[in-house]
Amino acid sequence: MSMKIVKKAEANKKKNTKIKAKDKVSSGLFLAPSFLGVLLFFVLPFMVVIFYSMVDNPISHNFVFMDNFKRVITNAAFLQAVKNTALFSAIAVPLAVVLSLLLAMVLTQKLPFHSQFRTFFLSPMMVPVASIVLIWQVLFHYNGAVNDIVQFFGGGKIDWIKSDYAIVVIVILFLWKNLGYNMILFMAALGSIPKDIVEVAELESATGWQIFFKIKLRYMSSTILFVTILSLINSFKVFREIYLLTDNHPYDAVYMLQHFMNNMFASLDYQKLSAAAILMSLVMIVIIGALFIIENYFGKDVEG
Repeated sequence: MSMKIVKKAEANKKKNTKIKAKDKVSSGLFLAPSFLGVLLFFVLPFMVVIFYSMVDNPISHNFVFMDNFKRVITNAAFLQAVKNTALFSAIAVPLAVVLSLLLAMVLTQKLPFHSQFRTFFLSPMMVPVASIVLIWQVLFHYNGAVNDIVQFFGGGKIDWIKSDYAIVVIVILFLWKNLGYNMILFMAALGSIPKDIVEVAELESATGWQIFFKIKLRYMSSTILFVTILSLINSFKVFREIYLLTDNHPYDAVYMLQHFMNNMFASLDYQKLSAAAILMSLVMIVIIGALFIIENYFGKDVEG
């Protein structure tokens, strides 16, 4: 009797092993197209970029190793672009995260016309980039609506797009365009926080600030990380708006890394372009890695 049980157990084990093997094969087949796509459209092009960054030109292919990187980091235009991009991201990204979180908290309350306000903040997502730029040109042109308001209060006209105030204009444009989507993500995160935990905290006489910092922020840590990374990526994509506002050679205050790369591409200087792209990628990897570490530290043991 015991031998039959042992044989049956062994047969079941073999059967389960075969099923697991089949599952692994089927999973591999399903993942193969995605893996192939990543390999063809991300990994291989990046390897080509690394190769171009270490040769003198795409034709002779003479290796110069780090010379292209030295040329880039000593280039005045590149340093100006890095400075402007870092300043813009340092201002725009925290503002985008904080303001969208505040808007989400306000609009989750039972306020009159909250649906209309939500639609208002989401409307920039439905407007094409060219139309957004046209609106901004009407507002911030030398003879635009903003200068009319400034003159009404006794001030002088300012050429907003071609002055040091250009960075302020671009930050406002970035916020106006991105707050709505970030707000929706935060509203979803706020709605997923267990209500019983908040109610228990209220019964224990916890203040609103304590509930927000000790419970809500910790439950939203992964969403805050996602919104921060998304806003950071979008801050590097603001080139389209600046290009349409100022053309290929903008005022120095809004000369971004994308302008530098676009100019290198136009002049067929693939070596500098590739070296700058790798440096930019390394910085992004470090920043995103640091954000993951911070989120893991503050978001751990949420229910503890």
